[in-house]
This record gives sequence, C-alpha cells and structure tokens, in this order.
Amino acid sequence: MTKNILIPTIALFIICLVSTTLLAFANQVTAPIIEELAVQTEIDARKTVLSDAEKFEEKTSDGISYVVGLDKNGKEIGMVFTKTTKSYGGDIIVMTGIDTKGEITGIDILQINDTPGLGMNADKPEFKDKFIGMNGTVTVLKNSADANNNEIDAISGATISSKAVAEAVNAAMTDYKTITEGKAGAN
Repeated sequence: MTKNILIPTIALFIICLVSTTLLAFANQVTAPIIEELAVQTEIDARKTVLSDAEKFEEKTSDGISYVVGLDKNGKEIGMVFTKTTKSYGGDIIVMTGIDTKGEITGIDILQINDTPGLGMNADKPEFKDKFIGMNGTVTVLKNSADANNNEIDAISGATISSKAVAEAVNAAMTDYKTITEGKAGAN
C-alpha cells in the first residue's frame, strides 16, 4: 500500500521539479529579449507621436515623468507622456506627443485589450488621428463632434474605449500644462 502511494508521489515530484527548472531557464533566456523589444517599441512609439524629434531625453518634473523631444540642434520641440487609464477590457496605455505650442502631435496606443472589431478600433489611425492638432481637454461625443471645440466622435459601439483614450490624452495634457506653467513661473 505504501508503495502504491510513494512511487506516484516521487514521480510527480520529479516531473514538477523538471518542469519548474525548464520554465525558469526559459524565462531567464527570454526575459532580456522581451525587455529589449519593449524598449524598442517605446522608442518607435515616441517617434510616431513626435515625429520631428531627432532624439529624446527622459525627465521628471513636479513628480511627473515624461520625455522631451529635441530637434537636430538640441532645441526642445515637444514632450511625450505615457498614461494608463481603465477601458472596457482593462488597462489601456496611451502615449501622447505634445509640441511646444501645446498641440497634440500624435497618439499611440501601447496596450489595449478591448473587444475586437469594436474597442480595438481605437488603435486604428482613423480614430487616433482625430486627436492631432487639439490643444485642450478632449471631449468624446456620440454624435456630431466639432474638432474646433476639441470634440471627437466616439467609435460606434465603443464609447467606453473612446473615452478611455481621451482620458489618457487629457491626463497627458494636464501634465504638460503643469510642467510648462512651472517653467514659465521659474523664469
């Protein structure tokens, strides 16, 4: 009777030990590759949202982390902010570029897990490009938005996703104003 319990227990223990060792090894091998890919993705996204920048410098001001975009002469041409908000399918991470005039130069969605064919449409250029040129709080409406008033139409069937993107963009704009008003007050 002891033999009937002991042999399967030892076999199961060995299988678990080997599996755990192999998973740990696989993680050790792939973790640096995944991290490197994430860094490259973020660099590419910065170039997408602030396309005139030649290089980027990470900064922190007033407890806000952001990236400054510089032209080839080292002159500041804008800032990039990455913000996380809640959407229909969980967290959504949005990167927003804002030029020195306070206008949005582009947005890129780094993470979204919303419904395919609905909320995932927030990651399409047709939606993201609506933010370009806006310079204040963006409002999402279900019908008849006026871009001149910083309004955009919600994606049909995905109002929650549309509002989540706008919320992240508005958080970036708030941080931009906090930083630039602090710079003006420092002069």
